[in-house]
Amino acid sequence: MGNKLSIAVSHLGCEKNRIDTEHMLGLLVQAGYQVDSNEELADYVIVNTCSFIQSAREESVRTLVELAEDNKKIVITGCMAQHFQQELLDAIPEAVAVVGTGDYHKIVDVIQRAETGERVSEISVDPVYIADETVPRYRTTTEGVAYLRVAEGCDYRCAFCIIPHLRGNQRSRSIESIVAEAEQLATEGVQEIILISQITTNYGLDLYGEPRLAELLRALGKVQVPWIRMHYAYPTGLTPKVIEAMRETPNVLPYLDLPLQHSHPEVLKAMNRPWQGQVNDKIIDRIKAALPNAVLRTTFIVGFPGETDEHFQHLLQFVQRHEFDHVGVFTFSPEEGTPAHDMLNQISQEVMDERRDALMTVQQPISLRKNRAEIGKVVDVLVEQENPETGELVGRSARFAPEVDGLVYVQGDARLGSMIPVAIADADVYDLYGHVADTSTQLRGAISRVSVHTS
Repeated sequence: MGNKLSIAVSHLGCEKNRIDTEHMLGLLVQAGYQVDSNEELADYVIVNTCSFIQSAREESVRTLVELAEDNKKIVITGCMAQHFQQELLDAIPEAVAVVGTGDYHKIVDVIQRAETGERVSEISVDPVYIADETVPRYRTTTEGVAYLRVAEGCDYRCAFCIIPHLRGNQRSRSIESIVAEAEQLATEGVQEIILISQITTNYGLDLYGEPRLAELLRALGKVQVPWIRMHYAYPTGLTPKVIEAMRETPNVLPYLDLPLQHSHPEVLKAMNRPWQGQVNDKIIDRIKAALPNAVLRTTFIVGFPGETDEHFQHLLQFVQRHEFDHVGVFTFSPEEGTPAHDMLNQISQEVMDERRDALMTVQQPISLRKNRAEIGKVVDVLVEQENPETGELVGRSARFAPEVDGLVYVQGDARLGSMIPVAIADADVYDLYGHVADTSTQLRGAISRVSVHTS
């Protein structure tokens, strides 16, 4: 059924939001709409917004204002729609609809109603929906990579975070449903599946009465995909059972994304992190001992209300001691509607910026050393782009997750979306440089990889 209407989607925010975007695109294409990447030519523009922190909202608002100035019919979806609801319709006359985070699957109905002249507000107060493998999806990532959402929402109530308010409580998909989608992605040629949710280590708790991440990883080990990567693994959920599953499932990468946020027990307590004082040296040492070749990524917040110089020094020493492979640092953003917004002892932006820079300065030589340790190795690289000017290939090794970590720049020829062995010749703080390895080197690399897994 052909449809004259064309619809463009502007995507903002995180990869959980990206999956919602991909499902909306899939549903619109299935209903016969033309999906256009050019916003200027489209009849409707869906803006999938982010509302996580102030700067994200500002970006969302800028995008909305620009489109409104072009007299576009705007459909506002995502976290900001859930957050501000009717206020958005009042503020932006060009907006024809607002759609909540638990309502993106109704997008076709929303457009049809908007076409009749209705201003649509489709927002569930408590989002409970999560799409499964049967919902059409049009992927927007490079062809070799796909995100796979194992759960949505969060049961924790950290003092700085508005996500549970915007995305509801945790709801997990069944292992069968996730494996079915992974199989589907594998047949489409996907080389890397990235498991995401708000707290991946709590996967299954709501559905099975206990976390089932270990079982999920083992089930995904049977899918023909070379790399399975996990995001948002909370350290306390990395139980011996989960670590064993990671060790024994060859396609599960020993890459751990640990959103630690801070190291000092007093700051963690103020943040209302569920394991408060437990993020300590012991837990990191245990993980490193169990997975000696693990690549560890983490994120910290500096400038949380009440963070003293002493607290910050604790964090600096923690980062120096544990030598994480990748560290992201954010300055605290006071979110209305969260307890941290009204806490005493808010810290000036100037001090927060100084702390962020100091932490990054400590981390940079560590990152450089970790990257330089790759020189001389032959590593598998997933090729994602080609620089049209130089013909140089750009991809990632297992050390790097998309968009948040570094890249590998490769001399030589390879197909986009393929996995190739690359001899690493150079490295800087963020990226690696190399060339496609010749086949005899490939064979040696394969043999050494086999021995790594069996040792």
